[in-house]
Amino acid sequence: MTTTAPSAATFAGQSVDQQFIAGQWRPGGSERVNTDKNPYDDAVVAEIQQASPQDLDEAYRAAERAQKDWASTAPNKRAAVIRRAADLLEERREEIVDWLVKESGSTTLKANIEVSLAHSITQEAASFPTRMHGTIHPSNTENREMRVYKKPVGVVGVISPWNFPLHLSQRSVAPALALGNAVVIKPASDTPVTGGLLLARIFEEAGLPQSVLSVVVGAGSEIGDEFVSHPVPRLISFTGSTPVGQNVGRVAVSGEHLKKVSLELGGNAPLVVLDDADLDAAVEQSVPGTFLHSGQICMSVNRIIVEAPVYEDFVSRFSQAAQSVPFGDPTTEGTLVGPVVNDSQLEGLEKKIAGAEAAGARTVVSAEISGRVVPPHVFADVTADMEIAREETFGPMVAILKAEDEAHALQLANDHAYGLSSAVFTQNLDRGVQFAQQVKSGMTYINEMTVQDEAHVAFGGERNSGLGRFNGAWAIDEFTTEHTIGVKRL
Repeated sequence: MTTTAPSAATFAGQSVDQQFIAGQWRPGGSERVNTDKNPYDDAVVAEIQQASPQDLDEAYRAAERAQKDWASTAPNKRAAVIRRAADLLEERREEIVDWLVKESGSTTLKANIEVSLAHSITQEAASFPTRMHGTIHPSNTENREMRVYKKPVGVVGVISPWNFPLHLSQRSVAPALALGNAVVIKPASDTPVTGGLLLARIFEEAGLPQSVLSVVVGAGSEIGDEFVSHPVPRLISFTGSTPVGQNVGRVAVSGEHLKKVSLELGGNAPLVVLDDADLDAAVEQSVPGTFLHSGQICMSVNRIIVEAPVYEDFVSRFSQAAQSVPFGDPTTEGTLVGPVVNDSQLEGLEKKIAGAEAAGARTVVSAEISGRVVPPHVFADVTADMEIAREETFGPMVAILKAEDEAHALQLANDHAYGLSSAVFTQNLDRGVQFAQQVKSGMTYINEMTVQDEAHVAFGGERNSGLGRFNGAWAIDEFTTEHTIGVKRL
């Protein structure tokens, strides 16, 4: 791979290679520079002077000042800004897709899915300003009425990841803004443009008032803890790995200024194939569920658990399908597996492959790694004690485990520390629902892959997969707070 000089980092004809703080585009105050590279060919796509702690403080203080006026803005006017942002996501789709491909290593298929997801949550959020409903309650005290008002929390700090940078920022940003909050985004260092700066341009064009949204691109070692512990934000919305999310939670609740936290963390999604499953349908769903975006999705299928009577048949069918998965250049139409995002991710996957082989897993599909492109890897005869079955892989590989019966399949499905998404395949829907209700997971899909997200339906996990829920009415609860007021008539 060779590194080339960056071309102009622009979006909609305007630069996106600076900080966006308090309504101004300017260089950051840190001495460090973020050299933003294409993970497929190492071409430099942007160079951004990083934010300093002083920049972060300015962003938060400006957001605090601007939030009050924004919260008092009429609901229909706030909704109009959010609707316009949704329109711009569609109008700029082609350019956004290009940025997702070259900055995050997305295939064109995945990038288009991501834009659609971001558009959907923005459209949904546009309905939120008129859905902030308070309640009135009777009181046990005579002549008193109890009112519970729903209000914005104030300023929200959003920390987003690199795998679905646009959507996983917008999933917090659009609802928070719609409900009258101000927002400061800290996008992942690998995806500062698609994770934050593109959204800044979109909301700026949509008419969002100055300082209601800021984007700080900075190193976690320089501004990470301060982003969470700063006295201004009342809620930190974090999407990313479980270890980092656990630290965010600790900082948020152990410092001088207690925060609400919304954490969407890692997963180890099981897909269970019961003995009466339609195997063709199970394979058809399992392949994209495992390999879309090189498996770099928190909901990706990590483990396929198959009942013994259909185990060998499924392994044969799935392996044949996995061998046909297109991998390589993410710009090529039809590619499902492109590059992983960086060298650290690549090294981790190489260790997991070697570890699975050393532990005795049977390699049924593999190919030589080229650059950062890791071809599909499928391991069969995996046992529950192997690391590949216990840890989130976050790559284009999957473990297949044999279950003695349905009860054993359920035991294997729950035998891990996570609980984000899951799936079960059976032609008996009642059996599927009964099984799904016993899975320790925030989401379970019957006869579908684990990678699902609808803007109006609760999204979130249990156990080490996070706290809180996104989307729809659940997002309204996350990004608001309640104020109880007693009114006594004299």
